Amino acid sequence: MSAMENNFTSIKGRKILLGVTGGIAAFKAASLASLLIKSGAEVRVMMTAAAREFISARTFQELTGQPVSTEMFGEVSNYRVEHIALAKFAELVIIAPATANFLAKAAHGIADDLLTTTILATTAPIMVAPSMNDRMLANAATQENLETLRRRGFEIIEPDSGHLACGTSGKGRLPEPEELAAQINLHFERLKARKLEGKKIIVTAGGTIEPIDPVRYIGNRSSGKMGFAIAEAAHRHGAKVLLVTAPSVLKNPYGVEVVRVETALEMHDAVLKEYETCDGVIMSAAVADYRAKEIADEKIKKTDETLTIELEKNPDILFELGQKKDKQILVGFAAETSNLEAYAAAKMKQKNLDMIVANDVTIAGAGFNADTNMVTIITRGSMAEYFPLMPKTELAELIIKRFEKILMGRQ
Repeated sequence: MSAMENNFTSIKGRKILLGVTGGIAAFKAASLASLLIKSGAEVRVMMTAAAREFISARTFQELTGQPVSTEMFGEVSNYRVEHIALAKFAELVIIAPATANFLAKAAHGIADDLLTTTILATTAPIMVAPSMNDRMLANAATQENLETLRRRGFEIIEPDSGHLACGTSGKGRLPEPEELAAQINLHFERLKARKLEGKKIIVTAGGTIEPIDPVRYIGNRSSGKMGFAIAEAAHRHGAKVLLVTAPSVLKNPYGVEVVRVETALEMHDAVLKEYETCDGVIMSAAVADYRAKEIADEKIKKTDETLTIELEKNPDILFELGQKKDKQILVGFAAETSNLEAYAAAKMKQKNLDMIVANDVTIAGAGFNADTNMVTIITRGSMAEYFPLMPKTELAELIIKRFEKILMGRQ
């Protein structure tokens, strides 16, 4: 066994379902199957009819020591209900190579053969390694299909660039088997690092809106991007995540339970309903401090030069959570325009928080609606940490790791 194969230690003992579709790169799938077997995995192989035009099922049978599944309604089935048995078998499904045709069918839920039917039946993570002509890969339809699969939680392994079977050169080559095995190994390494497995976390996102009349409301500039990124990161780290979000155009994160609300009172009720059973709350939503004391039943007409609306205070959700706190970890956010660290530290003490994430919204790229942020993080008993401008997706990972550190310190 090569030194590289010895590095695939996290693959040992894993149950991997390898799907092979009809591309010239199907021969690399045989080498991948061999690497996985040598690394100690239990491998089952599914092949489409087109795949068998490029490589025989017997090749995979000899490499894996297992029968190869090829037909949805074959005369001889390896299992009682083959696609269900295969779906339950897998700890991980990898499709390599994945043709444009397969991507289209998977993206639209078409189940017209054993492979696509099994994909619909499995709850295992799915990795997809596209391989095709560079123009087919760049086609808008293929790109939309890939994006659809990403949103559903499929992990896409980017194709390599180089000489293609059609004689051209460009992006579309299936990565080498060693690289594919490395990606699979990394997947299982990440599973070992899922420190939030079995934990329940509530994340709030977006800016609440407070109606004035049927067409107008009081709101703020929050987009929800930070909260959605945190919810996705917490899910990746193994947590059961409840995302309570104010109105947002963002799509529901894969694997996350989402409750959509509008007002501060609705967010208050949704969070408090689940608070006792959760392990922590990350309150990134921008919650309105005040609401209209009376909401007009009809649109307020423009008459006088001025309009007076009486406001009343909304409940302070984070303060209330801090007062009720038992075992929960509380993380708050502070969007400030001056005296950032002082205001954040005071808020953290007043609301009985374990951590606060503060940002100066006057700094370019660190305010509302941006894809980036620059923050100061303060945790109880620790010095403030200052972080440069970074994508909110990266910041979300950082916040979850700080959350994990607090959690581990209590165990």
